[in-house]
Amino acid sequence: MVANKGNLKDKINIAVIVTDKDRNIQWVNEDFTAITGYSLGDVKGRKPSILQGANTEPQVVQDIKDALNNLIPIKTEITNYRKDGEEYICKLVIYPIFDEKGVHTNYIAFEIDGDKIADDSDITLLQLEPRYHSSSLSNVKALDIFVKLNALFENEQIYLQPDLKLKNLADMLGTNTRYLSQVVNKRTGKNILYFINKFRIETAKKKIINPEFSHLTTYGIAQLCGFRNKSTFYKVFKEFEGVTPKDFIKNLRKKD
Repeated sequence: MVANKGNLKDKINIAVIVTDKDRNIQWVNEDFTAITGYSLGDVKGRKPSILQGANTEPQVVQDIKDALNNLIPIKTEITNYRKDGEEYICKLVIYPIFDEKGVHTNYIAFEIDGDKIADDSDITLLQLEPRYHSSSLSNVKALDIFVKLNALFENEQIYLQPDLKLKNLADMLGTNTRYLSQVVNKRTGKNILYFINKFRIETAKKKIINPEFSHLTTYGIAQLCGFRNKSTFYKVFKEFEGVTPKDFIKNLRKKD
C-alpha cells in the first residue's frame, strides 16, 4: 500500500484493543491480529507492553503512562514489534472509559500500521473524539460493529453507491438493521442517513476543490458522491457546511 491519503480505498487495518482499568488486555479485534500477528489468546490478560521492544521510545511510553494515569485521552505514535519480531511504527489513540456512573472501568485504543499509512487525517477513528471518552464498554460487540462500519466506509467507500440502504450495510456487517441503527445512534448521536451523508459531503468537498473535476458541475460531482437528487444534495450540503455549494466555491475563490 502506498502511504498516502489517495489510497484509502485499499484495505486499512484498524486494530482495537480493550483493557481493564489496570491495562490488562480483555479483547482485541481481527485487525489487531492482522497487524501484530498476535491473536486474542496470545495477549488476553497481558499488558500492551507486549508489543514493545529494544527501539521503543522511552519518552513516548512515559507520555502514554502520564496521560492514562491522569485519565486523559492521548494520540501519538510509537515503535512496536510484531509477534515475529518485525519492528513497525504504530499510530494510536487511547481513551479512558467510564461507566454510566462516571467510574473509570476500561481503556480503549485504536491503532494503525504507520509504516503503511503515513497520513491518518482521513481515518475517523484515529482522531481524538470525545464520544469514546464518555461511553461505556458494556457491549464490545456494538463497538466492533461500529469500527467495522467505519472501516467499510473508509476502505471501500460504499457510501458512493446511490442505492445504499441500511439493510445492505447490516448484511455486510453480519447484523440486523435495528441493532445497526442503535449502534450508530449511540456512537454518533445521529442516524445512519446522517452518517452516510457526512462521508458523501466530505468527498464532494474534496472533489470540488480538485482541479481534476473542474469540468463537472456541482451536481455532476454530487452524483459521483452518491446523491441522486440535485435539491437533496444542495439541502444536505447546506446542513453540513452552513452554505450552498455555490457559496462554498465563492468562499474558496476569495481565499485564493
